[in-house]
Amino acid sequence: MIPFALGAGALLGALSQLTPWAFLGLLAGLGLPQSARWLGLGAYALIILHLGLAKDPWDSQIGRWVRIEGTLRGGFLYTPQGRLYVHHFPNLQDGRYVLEGHLLRPLSKRNPGGFDQQTWLHSLGVTAVLRAQQVVHYEPLPPDPRQWLQKQLVAGLSPPVAALLAALTLGERRNLGEAYTEFQQAGLAHTLALSGLHVAILTGFFVLLLHPLGRWRYPAALLLLLLYLWLVGPQPSLVRAVIMAGFVLTGLFIGRGRVAVLPALSLALFVQLLLEPRTLFSLSAQLSYLAVLGMALVLPRLPRLEGWKQWVWSSVSVTLAAQILILPLLLHHFHQLPLVSPIANLLVLPLLSFLVPLGFLKLLVGGLLAGPIEILGSLVLGLVGWLSNGPLLRWGEIPPVGFALYYLGLLPLLLALYGRLHWEHAAGLAATAALASILPQHLPRAELWQLDVGQGDATLVRLPGRVEILVDGGRDWAYPRLEQALRALGVDDLDLLIATHPDGDHVGAQLKVIRNFPVGALVTGPRVRGATLDDALHLAARQRGVPVFFARRGSQLTLAGARLRFLGPQGDEVEDNERSLVFVLEYRSHKILFTGDAPVSVEVRWPTERVDILKVGHHGSESSTGDYLLQHFRPKLALIGVGNNPYGHPSRVVLERLNQYGVQIRRTDIEGAIRIPLP
Repeated sequence: MIPFALGAGALLGALSQLTPWAFLGLLAGLGLPQSARWLGLGAYALIILHLGLAKDPWDSQIGRWVRIEGTLRGGFLYTPQGRLYVHHFPNLQDGRYVLEGHLLRPLSKRNPGGFDQQTWLHSLGVTAVLRAQQVVHYEPLPPDPRQWLQKQLVAGLSPPVAALLAALTLGERRNLGEAYTEFQQAGLAHTLALSGLHVAILTGFFVLLLHPLGRWRYPAALLLLLLYLWLVGPQPSLVRAVIMAGFVLTGLFIGRGRVAVLPALSLALFVQLLLEPRTLFSLSAQLSYLAVLGMALVLPRLPRLEGWKQWVWSSVSVTLAAQILILPLLLHHFHQLPLVSPIANLLVLPLLSFLVPLGFLKLLVGGLLAGPIEILGSLVLGLVGWLSNGPLLRWGEIPPVGFALYYLGLLPLLLALYGRLHWEHAAGLAATAALASILPQHLPRAELWQLDVGQGDATLVRLPGRVEILVDGGRDWAYPRLEQALRALGVDDLDLLIATHPDGDHVGAQLKVIRNFPVGALVTGPRVRGATLDDALHLAARQRGVPVFFARRGSQLTLAGARLRFLGPQGDEVEDNERSLVFVLEYRSHKILFTGDAPVSVEVRWPTERVDILKVGHHGSESSTGDYLLQHFRPKLALIGVGNNPYGHPSRVVLERLNQYGVQIRRTDIEGAIRIPLP
C-alpha cells in the first residue's frame, strides 16, 4: 500500500497543477477532460498489481546448492530467471559465468547503523544472494565501449584527481579512499552521488553547447543525457533527475515554456515507480525526491536581496532548503551533520560547475584537458580537506516517533511560510514537537548491547545519565562495524573502556576507539610485560591522556549507580586467557558476569553468587563455561559473541551444558547485535 499511497499522492499533486492536456500529453498524448485524472489512478493500480503479483523466481531454491549460468556485471549476475547478487571472495571480474554455491536471502543489518543488504537489494528488485563457492566456467565479455571512455576520463591525471573525476562523472567512488570521508565531513557527500546537481550542470552545458541548433537543441540535449545515463547506469537519484530534465526540455521544445518543479517532480515519481516500484525503498531516491521537494516548497517563498548579497543568500538558502526535509534521514543513516555544509557548498559548488562539464568533455578528448582538470581537481580536494575539519553535529538512529515529531514540528513552520498560520503560533507548535522529542533522551534508561563484531567480543553497557561502558571491542578490522554501531546508538564518548585481556579478537579495535572517542578511563588487568597489544593499548591511552586503572581480584569501581566487582585475576596466573579480567557488573537488581576468555581451571577460584546474565567465556569454547560455574552462578541468560570461525565455536558441549542448566542462549552469529533492557 505504500507505493500506492505515495504514488497516488504524487500524481494528484501533479494533476492539481497541470492542465489535463499537459498531463495527458506527456503521458498518453490525448486531450481529455479533468476527470481523466482517474486514468492516472488506474495507472497506479498497475504498479500495485506489479508488486502484488510478481513472483520471486528464486523462492523454491533458497537454501539449496545450485548451479547457475549468467552474465556478471558489477557484482550482479543476470540470468534468464532474474537478477542475483553474487558474494565471492575475492570479487569476480565481469564476464560470462557458470557458478555453483548456496542461494540465500539477503542479510538484514547486523548492528545498529550497520549496512542493510536486504533493503538495498530489495530497492533494486533483487531477492536472493548467490554465495558462490566454485567457478565452473568463465569467459570474458566482448570489449565494452564504456571501458574506452573510462580510460579517456583518467588519462594524464594524478590518482587523487582521477578518483575525484571518476566519482563526479561516473559515480565511481571506490578509489576515493580518505577523500570520500572528507567530503562527508564537509557536508559535500551529495556532490559525489550522481543526481540533480550533475544533471542540472550538464543540461545547462549541453543546451549552451548546442545553441546553434535552435529549438532542436532541447531534444539533442535530452539525447545526450540519455547517453550519459546509459554510460553510468540507472542509479535511482540520477534516473529521477533525468526524467525531470526530460520534462523540462520537452516543455521547452514544444513551446510551453518552463515546467514548474512540483509537477515535474510528481510526474517523475510516477514514471519511476511505474518502471521500478521498489525504487521507493532506495535511500538515494528518498533523499533525492525529498531534497527537491524541500527546495520547491521553501525557495519560492524566500525574500530576494540585491547584488552580491542575493548570490550568497541563494547559495546558502538552496543548501538549507534541500536539507530541511532530509535532515532526519541524514542523521538516522549517517549519524552526523557537518555544520560547515552551507559554507562548503558556497565555496565548492562553483568549482564543480566547471569540473563536471570538463569531465564530460574529457570522456571524448582524453588527455587534452588533463592540465586544467588537474589544477581544478587539486583545488577542490584541498578545499574539501580543509573544510572537513569543521564541527559536526552527531546523532544516533532515530525511531519512527522521532521522524513523526520532526515533520509535525516542521509542518506549522511551512504553513507560516505560506501565510496560513501566524509565526507565533507556528513557533509554539514547533517548539512543542521539539520538546516532546527531547524528553525521552532524559528519561532513566539502562541496557546492555552485545554487538556483532564477527569472531570477537564487544559489549556496551548503557546507564542513566548517558553513561557508557564498553567491554572489549573485537579485532582491528571490525572497528568500522563497531564505530557505526556506537554512532548509531548516539555514543559520543565512553566513561569506561574495559580490556579483559590483550588478545586481538577482544582489544584490537580498542586502539582506534581510544583515538576516535573521548574515553574517561581505561580498565585493564595487571600489566603484561612484552605483550604487544597490551603495550600498544597503554601507549595509546597515555598519548590521549586517558587514565589507566589496573584491576584484579578484590578491586571495585562505582559508576552511575552501578558497581563493578572484580573476581579475577589473582595475579599469579601464567597463561594469557587465565589472566582475563573477570567481574560482576551490578546495577539495581541485575547482575552480569563477564568472563573474558577465562578457562575452566580458574572458574573454580571465583567467589560464587547468583547472576542474571552470563557473558559466555571464550566465544563458547569447550575450555570455558564449566559445570562449576553454571552450578554456582546459576545464570538465566547466556550471551555468546561469536562469528564464522574455524575453531568450532560455540562448542556443542557448551551449548548442551547451558541447555542442561536451563540457561537461555543468545548468539551474535545468529541474531546479530543483541539488546537486553536493564529496567
